[in-house]
Amino acid sequence: MQRPRLGHIQFINCLPLYYGMVKNDVLLDVDLVRANPADLAAMLVDGDLDIAPIPAIEYARNAEDLVLLPDIAISSDGEVQSILLVSTVPAEELSSRTVALAGNSRTSQVLARVLLDKRWNAKPAYVEMPPDLPAMLRDADAALLIGDEAIRTYWEQPEGLHVYDLGTEWKAWTGLPMVYAVWAVRRSFAEENPAAVASVAAALSGSLSYCREHLDEISEYAARWEHFPSAHFRSYFDALQFRFDPRYREGLARYLSEAAAIGQLDRVPQPRVFGEQPA
Repeated sequence: MQRPRLGHIQFINCLPLYYGMVKNDVLLDVDLVRANPADLAAMLVDGDLDIAPIPAIEYARNAEDLVLLPDIAISSDGEVQSILLVSTVPAEELSSRTVALAGNSRTSQVLARVLLDKRWNAKPAYVEMPPDLPAMLRDADAALLIGDEAIRTYWEQPEGLHVYDLGTEWKAWTGLPMVYAVWAVRRSFAEENPAAVASVAAALSGSLSYCREHLDEISEYAARWEHFPSAHFRSYFDALQFRFDPRYREGLARYLSEAAAIGQLDRVPQPRVFGEQPA
């Protein structure tokens, strides 16, 4: 059985999974590669990885060459805390202003565009910038923050700024969960190495089960490296769902259709899921 090259997101949001993988000795059976979501997507499409969590929008743009693991995603049913729009004015007033987009997750960039266009009826100009809030707001009227920078901003709640949690805003607008990243497998690898893919899928499920039972322990571990208390991390890990059941798949389908409606996706693919017959 070929040893899979497995991607791992370098954000706090994947710490519970990584922690469970370490505790369950999963890392002995894979070659782990750490990177941000956008880079993992490029590496997977280029054939430098076999399995990786990648932005949902990047999966959709490359769906012909990929299949999805069935039971795992990075998702939320409302508040997410790690994807924020931080603005100097109310979101409804951002038309003809500039929004700076952090470049480390394409799904969140498109989510921000969808919500600004459809929920807030705003038509801003967009620029992409490194995820540094003070620098972003020097050159723009609002900033999209993703990952660890967003979490810290959410917890600090800077004064004088409007802070929008995009998971909360998506749920309020659609009534659906939001899927930010999916675990994708190169289709050729899945066809040639189904046992290896099944093994990784089972290991990830086992890791998820472990982390759900040990969230206090994982939160205390995370707090050792940050100046925030473990209760903040527990709140964040509770917000993350890691689910990809039918309701979450419905949320993903709605997101992809909205992305296509604003010109950010050429077409909405019919997902292929490992171990499942096509719908």
